[in-house]
Amino acid sequence: MRLGLGLPHYDTSLAGNAASWESVKRIAQTAEAAGFDSVWVSDHLFLDWGRYGGPATLQGALECWTTLSAVAAVTTRVRVGSLALCNDFRSPALVAKMAATVDLLSEGRLDVGLGAGWYEAEYDKAGIQIDRPGMRIERLGEAVEIVRRLLEGEELHFSGEHYQIEGAVCRPQGQSRPPIWVGGKGDRLLATAARVADGWNMSWLGSAEAYRDRLRVALEACAAAGREGSSLRRSVGAYVLVGRDEADARARFERLVERTPSGVLRSLTAETAVSWEQFRHDHFAGTAAEVTDRLGVLKELGIEEVIVSVGTLPFQVADEDDVELVGELAPALR
Repeated sequence: MRLGLGLPHYDTSLAGNAASWESVKRIAQTAEAAGFDSVWVSDHLFLDWGRYGGPATLQGALECWTTLSAVAAVTTRVRVGSLALCNDFRSPALVAKMAATVDLLSEGRLDVGLGAGWYEAEYDKAGIQIDRPGMRIERLGEAVEIVRRLLEGEELHFSGEHYQIEGAVCRPQGQSRPPIWVGGKGDRLLATAARVADGWNMSWLGSAEAYRDRLRVALEACAAAGREGSSLRRSVGAYVLVGRDEADARARFERLVERTPSGVLRSLTAETAVSWEQFRHDHFAGTAAEVTDRLGVLKELGIEEVIVSVGTLPFQVADEDDVELVGELAPALR
């Protein structure tokens, strides 16, 4: 099982500081040196932490594709990936062209993650119409097929409900056809992944138990699509916090609390702060041995990669030295 890192590209994502290229570059290079197999960037024009219990203040963000291109240029080994591109932001023919170019520039290190989009505020503020979820997922399914076929070198003629393509090409090709992942967990989304994608990502995961039901639905969707369930690659995003021993893990948790926006780390049943014990129960947190054992259960479920957020928000890194310590898990997970 491989280990990936979600790069901290939002305001407050890295030790509570504003987003910057210098910090993303430094963390990406640290992750590569520490043994991570991949690094990932998400795709929002901005974000807020309201859905996670935090403030609704808009958080600035680095743009996904340009950031991935720059990360590919300052690394040599790790794969670079999108988790996940909002399909409604770009035409699928453009996505294929951008993907082929980044794959070529990175010497075959790109993974393409696509999603249907969900954050209504950014649609509204950018003047993009947001349709009902079912329509967005239908559109995503067509887009994945278009991207895949263009990346495979086809001169594409495509007539769908949402896209019309007349003779599009994608040249030069990348070094390989990048894997295409679909991110999400709803039944309709899983049916789309089973039908058109190479892999399925579910983020963000607190425990293996939360994954089992969605896996069952994914496997049923594969059967309905006439596909072997084992052929749908699987990855998850997970919140991970590791200490060298119990005392160190607790200290890192306390530092995380200090650097996390107010309201996020509160009890699910009361307006009180989450305790270390509860946090460890609900996340992949503890000593290196404990976390490795818990993540190992995911391998038994056919998950080939865990993409880590070193905190309790997506793409959060509470402190840079957490990256090096979590990276030490990689050999054991492999």
